[in-house]
Amino acid sequence: VQLQASGGGLVQAGGSLRLSCAASRRTSSNNGMGWFRQAPGKEREFIAAISWNGGSTAYADSLKGRFTISRDRAKNTLYLETNSTKPEDTAVYYCAVHRGSYYSRDAPSYMYWGQGTLVTVSS
Repeated sequence: VQLQASGGGLVQAGGSLRLSCAASRRTSSNNGMGWFRQAPGKEREFIAAISWNGGSTAYADSLKGRFTISRDRAKNTLYLETNSTKPEDTAVYYCAVHRGSYYSRDAPSYMYWGQGTLVTVSS
């Protein structure tokens, strides 16, 4: 499975952001998926995850309410959206495919990773 993340770039604080992650095969459609991010000098951080059918989601406590994860199984595409970006959201954002049908918050539970897309939020 190959994952191609897109939608990153320069965003003004308070602006909107929509990231997409296209999977190369249908394998991911039966697996949970997640978004992580890594800021310069920091460890990779869990943002959100979604179950195989989109029926269940989870968010990092510190980010809940600002980000929304969704997926379109027919298009093999995962999304992450926010309408209120902050400078501290500056990071490389990664999408990933979970080993099972649901999800977890730890990176080792994900078996496939995208290459990452850089988001820079200016103040």
